[in-house]
Amino acid sequence: MTQARIYMDWNATAPLLSEAREACVSALDLVGNASSVHAEGRRIRMMIENARRSVAALCGASPASVIFTSGATEAANLVLTPDFRMGKTPLKIGRLYVSAIEHPALREGGRFAKNDVQEVPVTPAGMIDLDALKAALASHDRAGGLPMVAVMLANNETGIIQPVEAAAALVKEVGGIFVVDAVQAAGRVPLSIEVIGADFMVVSSHKIGGPKGAGALVARGEILMPSALIRGGGQEKGHRSGTENPMAIAGFGAAADVAAKGIDERMAAIAAKRDRLEAAMLAAAPDVLIHGKGDRRIGNTSFFTLPCLKAETGQIAFDLEGVALSAGSACSSGKVGQSYVLTAMGHDAGQGALRISIGPGTTDAEIDRCAAVFAKISGRRRLPVAAA
Repeated sequence: MTQARIYMDWNATAPLLSEAREACVSALDLVGNASSVHAEGRRIRMMIENARRSVAALCGASPASVIFTSGATEAANLVLTPDFRMGKTPLKIGRLYVSAIEHPALREGGRFAKNDVQEVPVTPAGMIDLDALKAALASHDRAGGLPMVAVMLANNETGIIQPVEAAAALVKEVGGIFVVDAVQAAGRVPLSIEVIGADFMVVSSHKIGGPKGAGALVARGEILMPSALIRGGGQEKGHRSGTENPMAIAGFGAAADVAAKGIDERMAAIAAKRDRLEAAMLAAAPDVLIHGKGDRRIGNTSFFTLPCLKAETGQIAFDLEGVALSAGSACSSGKVGQSYVLTAMGHDAGQGALRISIGPGTTDAEIDRCAAVFAKISGRRRLPVAAA
């Protein structure tokens, strides 16, 4: 009898929540355009605004400061621009500083020219080097505009949590703009745009159990705003034109409601399963290198290198055993390559690494089976023979 497959790639996309599915289906049954003033249009508008409140609550922000987009990549491209406005006054951003481990959606620099994007190194522990950031900001030429800094809260490969509050303080000292990628952190650590000190936060629907095709740029207020990326009908207060996607937005809002509740208790249970899996991995293969172990990580992620096993080979081997996991992050379409995150941390990235990411639906039985598959695969490696 064929065993059911095990899904352990929640960081790539989380399974659709039943609450989100129901919200999506309900939205499909509604007729009308949210920009219309008749009853049907107002009903759609009310549903969108309810979702906006839910996403705002997840981020500790004001609903008026949530801009819905087609996903986190669009939200990143919306905010990463040299052209801002402070109210009605144009505001120039001269340079973008991004950590070396950012998701490509931010690492590519959005609408900044390539020579106006500067990479900030990370420490061997995989955290942004705050001294390097401070030095970069100290040498910033304000004659060309203000500095902007973009840092992820939790790394999508290692799960390592970044010192965003400390980074925010450095940016605030020089009057810059601070953007936080909270895509992997949402629903896994409590979020507050005010506590972090971010000016903008990027979040995604499908990472928290909502449908694909929805994301949001969350602002700290309504005065400081980037120039629009998509212009036209003036939806989302002119910040993102185009008829809203009610189905995706409704599902996003429902997922945000679930994600915002009981985060600490939920993640403690998930982390216990992750830690039990890692203990079993170390017992089966003491030479396995678990990146970030001992550091502060989101509790669902394990990123590891198994000596003498190429990441792409390992991914295929797990897949053939019925376990879905990633070789690095699922940030590019169908690509499996060297991890730039490992390179930035100073590791030899030639062999790559595998990422297991779990969630609330992961069972103890699935943890046990994954551990057994790991032991089987690690036992098949051709280890080098020690010299006599």
